[in-house]
This record gives sequence, C-alpha cells and structure tokens, in this order.
Amino acid sequence: MPRKIVDLSIYLENDVVSDPPPFGPKITYMDHQATFPQMAPFFPGLRKEDLPDGAAWAVEKVELITHNGTHLDAPYHFHPTMNKGERAIAIDEVDLGWCFQPGVKLDFRHFADGYVVTAADVEAELKRIKHTLQPLEIVMVNTRAGSRYGNDDYVSAGCGMGYEATMYLLERGVRLTGTDAWSWDAPFVYTAEKYKDTKDASLIWEGHKAGRDIGYCHLEKLHNLEAIPSDGFVVSCFPHKIRGASAGWTRAVAIFDDLLMESFRRDEKAVVPA
Repeated sequence: MPRKIVDLSIYLENDVVSDPPPFGPKITYMDHQATFPQMAPFFPGLRKEDLPDGAAWAVEKVELITHNGTHLDAPYHFHPTMNKGERAIAIDEVDLGWCFQPGVKLDFRHFADGYVVTAADVEAELKRIKHTLQPLEIVMVNTRAGSRYGNDDYVSAGCGMGYEATMYLLERGVRLTGTDAWSWDAPFVYTAEKYKDTKDASLIWEGHKAGRDIGYCHLEKLHNLEAIPSDGFVVSCFPHKIRGASAGWTRAVAIFDDLLMESFRRDEKAVVPA
C-alpha cells in the first residue's frame, strides 16, 4: 500500500526569526576541511593529505533550548502540577501512545493575530469539517502564523487557543494538540495589552494553564498545515528523550495510509483517558 508522508516541521536554522531574540538557536557548521584537527588525535601520525581528498568529517555544534524548532511541550512546562494536583510529568515520561494517533486539523487562519479562540469556535469548525472528536486524536490548529514563518513578525502572528477552547478538546479525550504559531496561546504582545488594562493574570498563558486541570501536551511551531486535509491521516511526533525536561524536539509528520487509518478505526477499545 503506497504511503505518503508530509513534513509538518520547521528547520532548526540560523538567521530566521523563529523565537524571540534571546532564545533563538545557534548552529556552528564545521566542514570536512576544518575538522582534521578533531580527527587527527584518534590516529597518531595521520596526515591530512593521507585522507581521500584531505577530507575529515562534517560536524555541527548546536546551541538550543528545548523549545527551539518544532517541539513537543510536556505538562511540566505549563505548571508544576497537572490533573488538579498531581505532579506534572516531564517529556521523558509522556505516554508515547499519545504521539502516534489520527490527526485532525482546525483551520483558524481567518482569525486575526492575537484573537483568543473559544470553545464555540472549535465546535463550529468541527461541525464545518464534519468531524466528531475521538479520544487521543491529535488536534492541530492552522493559524495565520504558518504563513509568516521566516518573517520578522512570526512570533507575534496568529491566533491563540484560550482556556475554554483547550478544555473543550481535553474533556473529549484529546491529550496532544498542536499549532503552527510560536505558542499555543495568543502572542504575548496582545496578552500584555489585555493584562495592562485589566490586571487579570488569569489571561496569561490561559491555554497552557489548562494543563493544571487535565494534563496534556502540545506541539508548537508546526509548519505546512495548509498542505494537509482536515482529517484522514496519522500524526507521528515522538519527542527527543531528555530526562526531566519541559519539552523535546520532534520531526512531526502526517502519514497518509489507508491500512493504517483502518486499523485505528477498528480499535473499539479507545476510552476517554482519566
């Protein structure tokens, strides 16, 4: 059976705005000619000219935080606790079963930058695409930010998922969500204005903080969501195994495979997670 895989991940790269300035990745590239001093100590007496074309190896030094690039956030990132008082799990403790499930895409590109998506918005979009949520489906939101990656306004672009919209998903058994924006929540510049006017701290990171009530994970900085349909695919987004960390990098992909989807549909044992 032919299988189609669509890459949903951004690059890790220099000189592209994918994070606020203090948090961006830094990659130092060392080519085959520059690395002979690294190789030589392993082989006493080795001369550069002894190697084919005088070439050693290529290697890169990468300086990252766990939230650079396309990554999966663990509940520990959101708050010290989840599920109304339990210790929040770190990325190495996330159930890998959450990370390989049928996917659903909600198209919110029409919402203005800074708009906070509501439960009614989610319900309306599910009705539009004629999809009934199933437990453990991976729900990804396509925002205007996806079209701004590589531009200086990327971090401030796109709508965000509010507390009630996030809880709407979690209460129906969703445990892993995603966005092509910098954050699951609305861009901070807009929330900061609301906080300035109201002094209501509950507005800050409200979508993330839903994890205090029901533990969940989400993908941030997805890409290419406009290239996939609303459903009919499986998402794979296994995170890098970093002990005790708040997030892990992932190469998120959408997999289109009729047999794979059929196997999920036949599984009648799925229950809403506790």
